[in-house]
Amino acid sequence: MASSADTPLSLALVAGEPSGDMLAARLLSGLRPHLPDARFHGIGGPQMMAQGFESHWPMDQLTVRGLLPVLLRYRELKGIQSALRDQLLADRPAAFIGADYPGFNLGLEMQLKDAGIPTVHYIGPQIWAWRGGRIKKIIKAVSHMLVVFPFEEEIYKKAGVPVSYVGHPLAELIPLAPDEGAARRALGLPEDANVVAIMPGSRMSEIKYNTVAFVQAARLLKIRERSLKFVVPMAGERQRAYFLELIAQAGLQDVALQLLDGQSHTAIAAADAVMVASGTASLEVALFKKPMVIAYKMAELEWQILRHFGYQPWIGMPNILAREFLVPELLQHAASPEALAEAMWKQLSDAPHRLRLAQRFTDMHHSLLRNSAEESAAAVLKVIGA
Repeated sequence: MASSADTPLSLALVAGEPSGDMLAARLLSGLRPHLPDARFHGIGGPQMMAQGFESHWPMDQLTVRGLLPVLLRYRELKGIQSALRDQLLADRPAAFIGADYPGFNLGLEMQLKDAGIPTVHYIGPQIWAWRGGRIKKIIKAVSHMLVVFPFEEEIYKKAGVPVSYVGHPLAELIPLAPDEGAARRALGLPEDANVVAIMPGSRMSEIKYNTVAFVQAARLLKIRERSLKFVVPMAGERQRAYFLELIAQAGLQDVALQLLDGQSHTAIAAADAVMVASGTASLEVALFKKPMVIAYKMAELEWQILRHFGYQPWIGMPNILAREFLVPELLQHAASPEALAEAMWKQLSDAPHRLRLAQRFTDMHHSLLRNSAEESAAAVLKVIGA
């Protein structure tokens, strides 16, 4: 789609959380050399803005996860969606690109596509894991789907949705052979230390439900092995303050934790094993070739609703990609401090298991490795005819 000399080509994007911000930023880095004068705008985070993106609302206003939190903020989120839709219908961008965040983006994409604006969705909703009925909405909403896992391409092709496999950006950002020693030096940790990274999640709801059990497990592990060091990367000041508040309320101030401002990749690289909330972080841990225990807790009502919706026995991405329980998954009531500590101890102490995991995760890394910036940009350029 060509633009006049007076009107630069415009592309609209929406990311609703940090993982989408990362995906969209990689795409923008691939698009900018081809579209040096284009205007990129919508809703995004700091990584997108570093690529010259103009965000009309703070991305933090969209960052909410879970059925109940979304319901509580439905009117606010719907208001933002409607205001952005009206703006884009007036501006008529060459295309709209939704970076993940399907609950918000698919509805917006459907309205824009109906109005003749091409739509691209970057990272296919996990219809193979749950809510497979969403494929009907996807067919109506998406002009072209970009997927980050190899097996997803055939799923969307069969549904008649134009699709491109572009590789997973994390596979490029994370080295095939991470430098554990350098990471430990960066964090001021002895190179011969026994290190556990604790990652209860970046969203406030994840911190609320996971923190106490994770830190209680750390206390039990410390009793078992006094030399253990614990590092806890924090996504921001709000998350850090809430994490510390929860620890204080639970009387866990005696557990020696090294809290980090960001630096999640450094923490994972430095660790012998990781206790991680289910989500993108579990894939990051796998790409760093680290043993892990995946856990997740949520509000009890939400758990009772969602526990029946899954199609597969796994929720962690490493296990889904492997099609087996490579690493333990402990959910809701099963994620007790005692169970977490016992599972983590096996990850720390079973040397043959650690070697097998490292090889499986290396194979996984190779399967996801593409130049995602160029591949995703090429797909978008084809959609807009540039």
